[in-house]
Amino acid sequence: MQPGTGWDEAHIASEVVARKVERILRDASVDGGRGLGAVINETLYHERVRLQGAPDDERTRADGAFHARVRRDLPHATPARQRALVREIVARYVGEITGHFDPRVYRFATRVLPYALSGLMQGFSPSALLGELRGASHLDEHLLLEGEVEGLQGVAALGTVILAPTHSSNLDSLLIGYAIYRMKLPPLLYGAGLNLFSNPLTSFFMHNLGAYTVDRRKADPLYRETLKEYATVALEGGRHNLFFPGGTRSRSGEIESRAKLGLLGAGLAAYRHSLLRGSAARVFVVPCTISYPLVLEAASLVRSFLQETGRSAYVVVEDESSRAQRWVDFLRGIAALDLRVHVRIGRALDPFGDEVDAQGGSLDPRGRPIDPRRYLLRDGAVTEDPARDAEYTRALGRRLVESWRRDSVALPTSALAFALMDVLRRDLAQPDLYRLLRAIGADTPVDTARVEAAVDRLLAELQALERAGGIQLGDGLRATDGRDVVDRGLRGLGAYHATPVVERRGAQLVVLDADLLFFYRNRLEGYGLLGAPRLCPAAGPR
Repeated sequence: MQPGTGWDEAHIASEVVARKVERILRDASVDGGRGLGAVINETLYHERVRLQGAPDDERTRADGAFHARVRRDLPHATPARQRALVREIVARYVGEITGHFDPRVYRFATRVLPYALSGLMQGFSPSALLGELRGASHLDEHLLLEGEVEGLQGVAALGTVILAPTHSSNLDSLLIGYAIYRMKLPPLLYGAGLNLFSNPLTSFFMHNLGAYTVDRRKADPLYRETLKEYATVALEGGRHNLFFPGGTRSRSGEIESRAKLGLLGAGLAAYRHSLLRGSAARVFVVPCTISYPLVLEAASLVRSFLQETGRSAYVVVEDESSRAQRWVDFLRGIAALDLRVHVRIGRALDPFGDEVDAQGGSLDPRGRPIDPRRYLLRDGAVTEDPARDAEYTRALGRRLVESWRRDSVALPTSALAFALMDVLRRDLAQPDLYRLLRAIGADTPVDTARVEAAVDRLLAELQALERAGGIQLGDGLRATDGRDVVDRGLRGLGAYHATPVVERRGAQLVVLDADLLFFYRNRLEGYGLLGAPRLCPAAGPR
């Protein structure tokens, strides 16, 4: 059994297989329902499409062999054999998804992680790390834990928690894991993209700290339904979960403007199942923002985004997070520049998007207590209604986005990038974003004084927005002026990346990487600042 009061992975896995197969068989037996053959054929179709573009490795070959056997068996399968094939497919998906938790690895990780991250930041050798006694305090100086920390601790003691952060970097899971440890909460179960399991720096810990695998290349609806069932059962079993409702990392640098509802709906389903079992167990959703002054893989993220939205004008570069040395360079850069990463906890919500009080009670928009069970009642009984429940989950998604925007922490790097980009936009007067980015270069310097004046105006608007509860400001944007913010922003944007984003040349500022300038300014997109139009185009489905 894992730390805390939760079912272990074996119990979760067996329960998921049993529930999912039972539901498929029940749906197939209903008039108008799809037969089992149709369910199996749909899986074979989607998996064949996926495998055509998959790398030729052991996993791909094993999947191919399994699906070839199912394809041979299906035309002659009796009803009993079809039921067996469905069970095999579901069990195979559950086996791929299920993580493993090793308490020994967790104890090792929580002892070593603060020292390791601190040591990377300080540039210590491995031998020096072993003798360093202030590792945790070094890390704590650069990772600020803010917001409703006591509120999260409170609801975690009252029920099961879904922690729902913004997602900017592959470093997020690591930092959230350390933040959870600092808050003295049990380790979270979390879904991690398959790419993280191929990174030798993270794979060992992912496999042994309870991470379950999410293969975003799988388009089979049965796989996605099984993944949601896995999260639902884990929540019912008392396992706190970490979801990134935005889906993949924000490639544009903007705070996510929508939440994916698939896994997020697991909280409502888990609460409903608990009620049907006669349990009073509650599920809470806690928003969280992670605000970086610099982002580990910003260059590859923004160029991937621009390629998708601008098509052939851009090419994708290697993801920096796939190389261990870039993690080292990033962490040392954060420490050398005395920068801070802000992890801010928002106010807890119930699965319907209502705020909750310190006792875990749901509140209506006027702050009056309400019974959340009423949302699930029909003729006095708790029922499942997919259309109704999806609407509740959409409301929860909207509340998460609102919370992320309120709790995002504005920092000097983004303030400088936003103001400088606005000055260049006005000067260059290009008809679209892509021409603007191509027009920005070392031959278009901007007087520093003009940028400082723009930052002064931006600061006034940001401070007013913070007073209205619309955003949070880092210390570098309080009790300061445009000149100081420009200096702070230049120190950040001039370091870590292979090419400085911006540098000072005499009395002028010169942009050396317009794409990265766009990425960092986007953290302040959507707040209506400086009267600037929206520059960040909408990307396709992620």
